[in-house]
Amino acid sequence: MNRRTQTLIVAILCAIAIGTSGAPRAEVVSLGVAGRTNLTPWIAAHGKTVAVAWGATAEGKTDVFLALSRDEGATFGAPVRVNAVAGTARLGGELPPRVAVTDDGIVVLWGARGTSTSIEIARSTDGGKSFGPATALQAPAAVGDRGWPSLSVGRDGLAHAFWLDHRGLAESRATQKPAADHGKGHGTHDGVAMAQKSALYYASFGKTAAAERSIAPGVCYCCKTATAASDRRVYAAWRHVFPGNIRDIAFASSSDGGRTFTPLARVSEDGWQIAGCPDDGPAMAVDRRGVVHLVWPTVIGSATPEGALFYATSSDGRTFSPRVRLQTLGSAHPTHPQIAVDGAGRVVVAWDERMEGRRLVAARVVSPAASPLAPIITLTDGESGQYPVLAATPTALLAAWASGGEGSTIKVRRIP
Repeated sequence: MNRRTQTLIVAILCAIAIGTSGAPRAEVVSLGVAGRTNLTPWIAAHGKTVAVAWGATAEGKTDVFLALSRDEGATFGAPVRVNAVAGTARLGGELPPRVAVTDDGIVVLWGARGTSTSIEIARSTDGGKSFGPATALQAPAAVGDRGWPSLSVGRDGLAHAFWLDHRGLAESRATQKPAADHGKGHGTHDGVAMAQKSALYYASFGKTAAAERSIAPGVCYCCKTATAASDRRVYAAWRHVFPGNIRDIAFASSSDGGRTFTPLARVSEDGWQIAGCPDDGPAMAVDRRGVVHLVWPTVIGSATPEGALFYATSSDGRTFSPRVRLQTLGSAHPTHPQIAVDGAGRVVVAWDERMEGRRLVAARVVSPAASPLAPIITLTDGESGQYPVLAATPTALLAAWASGGEGSTIKVRRIP
């Protein structure tokens, strides 16, 4: 598809959302590449600029596309392909591309397929019109599987990337009798010991880039990671495998721009014991005061287990407040939470949830946690949606999600 065709598609979709008068007629804008299935969105904002990145798949090959708005998400330009080598992106609901917008340009991070999977990052310095060659963040000889990356950019423009890396398990398999994967299997092997062969990795990208290194072994392998940056502070959260095969959320922070990190801290002792990876990780945001806001899914109860979303905060970057359960739409399995802080200081959580045979995307304001929570807003009107993501502009809070099945589109909507 040529650029003119892509421009026409976005122009038509935006005209439907805005109306011929130029005044907003609906709150939803649709993005997508025609002839492809459009899934796995991520959204970021800086000032009035909003970037949405997603994966577009056709004939089993996936590329990363990005669409840019200069008016706080009211309209978007034509999608631009980010990955230089066509069809090599490796994406999924828990491993979408990540994007950040800064004064210096736009940075996109994603997983790629090759002889072994790769974590790749590229920057645009021309306002999103094109992207430079991708840089692989893992060592050239790194074997095995890796993915589930997250991205944050500090005020100095340095990009911080975290991901889950399986190279230790691949090396073990090369010298030992194969065992079940701790992230997928349900066998009788020691899940905690197997998890020690997978680790959270970190690398930075920019003028003072730092090479990859392991931050913590023992990760639960198929859940998304989360990161945020504030001044020189960098934060990371992930699902960890604790003794007893407990899959709780772990957290680490750096106060020196990623040079060193604290030992991992356990956010909450949820007690969720599972011999496999739940494919559902944490999300994080930092407000103007430097308070970390964290939301995550877990399963509670033993006789009749049910899924739940929990929220906690940290003022010192080391310890967290007691968890607060968030009321959702009412099903037993709310999933895939995301969190953002808007320009007014509101902390908003979004998630998806199966209700009456379809998945709905919902959101609600959760701060201050001690006050009665605001009503739930259902973002999907009469259609299915999944994997919502959030970003704040000076005057708006935006949600994006994947809508529909085959031929899916990416929807973007303002949250009141």
